[in-house]
Amino acid sequence: MKNETLNKKRIQILDEVRGLAVFMMILYHGYYVCGAFFNIEAGSRLFAFFKPAEPFFAAIFISACGISTTLSHNNLRRSFKILAGAAGFTLATVFILPRIGFPGFEDYFGILHFLGISVLICALASKLIDRINPYYGILACAVLYPFFSPIEQGMLSYGEMFVLKLPRVLYTFNYLMPLGFHTADFTSADYFPLFPHIFIFLFGVFLGRINAAKGWPEGAYRKRIPFLGVLGRHAFIIYIIHMPVWALIAYIITLILN
Repeated sequence: MKNETLNKKRIQILDEVRGLAVFMMILYHGYYVCGAFFNIEAGSRLFAFFKPAEPFFAAIFISACGISTTLSHNNLRRSFKILAGAAGFTLATVFILPRIGFPGFEDYFGILHFLGISVLICALASKLIDRINPYYGILACAVLYPFFSPIEQGMLSYGEMFVLKLPRVLYTFNYLMPLGFHTADFTSADYFPLFPHIFIFLFGVFLGRINAAKGWPEGAYRKRIPFLGVLGRHAFIIYIIHMPVWALIAYIITLILN
């Protein structure tokens, strides 16, 4: 993706929006850890309460990362960094946690895997993406996202108006689970397949291109909530360490309660 940044000042609003999404996801995952793995009743209740809002904050985080591709100097290197973190997550949750008494937390293709692949796609297909009118791109994302949303149920559709059933053979193995195809018994503690989420990411890419071409408004550079800005600037490392930290906190809580 071309570096279309017109101003070297940091875009604070983007950091703060990303920080808000990270903050909410940290809380959400914390409730999950406390409830699912340490049987803390308050954690289970809070997890159930916030579950309907999780897709909304995930979409904000994904689209913000899409916008960031238009500001990055090297998306290829950025994608490898994210994928390395994702691989570490998978190794830890698949091979280490079950051996220390925490099975069922396996993360095969979570949001880090998705973001790493999405950034890689943008890096490799930058010339093609740059040829697409960003306004048409946003329209296409808005049209395609709901159409691809039921892909895990074996179809593409707009509710009951138009239904395209997909070959059942795609759902007899899990090799294509990064795309949204998997068996009925497939589970992943965090699962963000490329379809339909790639359209949220591309929405951010096209939105970023529009803002870069027009110039970000002056208010975008003004700090409003510094705490969220810090979270947003360090979103990657915070996301990597927040689950082990929550596990330690939950373990201490159980020791106190018992």
